[in-house]
Amino acid sequence: MTTLNANDVCGGYATAELIVKGVDLTVGPKELAVIIGPNGAGKSTFLKLLAGLLPKRTGQVSIDGAALPPGNAHMACDHGVSFVPQERNVFGSLSVQENLEMGGYLLRSGLKDRIEEQLSRFPILRGKLREKAGNLSGGQRQVLAVAIALMTNPNVLLLDEPTAGLSPAAAKDIFVLIRELASSGLAILMVEQNALLALEYGTRGVVLVAGRKVRDDTASTVLEDDEIRHLFLGRGAPAAAHQG
Repeated sequence: MTTLNANDVCGGYATAELIVKGVDLTVGPKELAVIIGPNGAGKSTFLKLLAGLLPKRTGQVSIDGAALPPGNAHMACDHGVSFVPQERNVFGSLSVQENLEMGGYLLRSGLKDRIEEQLSRFPILRGKLREKAGNLSGGQRQVLAVAIALMTNPNVLLLDEPTAGLSPAAAKDIFVLIRELASSGLAILMVEQNALLALEYGTRGVVLVAGRKVRDDTASTVLEDDEIRHLFLGRGAPAAAHQG
């Protein structure tokens, strides 16, 4: 089982000032860590720095103690990291089958077995293999995006707004799926604007403000904190119902 560690990570976009400013974070197997914070806090940028999609200015990202070179997504993938972006996370003009094949394009063998594993894990996709991904419902597209990310058999899964644009029912289904993946042994770090529901299903709550980590505790503790509930969850938000 694999642990992701970020130590004093700073970074942003090439022509911009620092967006992420010295964040430390560790996510281990079976953890579902949820990052919340106001717009512009650097949440998605932080995920991209971890995934090697943006080069760090300073700091280190490591997998089980092995440091990842900055801005090298292929190396991050080789070390078991998989990233699901918020947008453009499936190939809309390709079939579900072709999307899964694209997810496994780095595999040297066993592609059919990996696809069958995803279909067994997500049976909703089995009957839609020939359907274009762009014709799927929002929830089905998100399931496919996660299945694509799992084609490389990762140990660390990074998710950027997996329920964006989904109905409440579809969002709950996605959170159940993600929590089950964490329970199976994955280390999962997820950015979510749907903070209340995400913390109900998560194990850890991480709060970023202006590019800095200001809170890191159990999801239930963060959810019950009066100040956090007022700032990010709204007044009178009910206590977690699904924690565990």
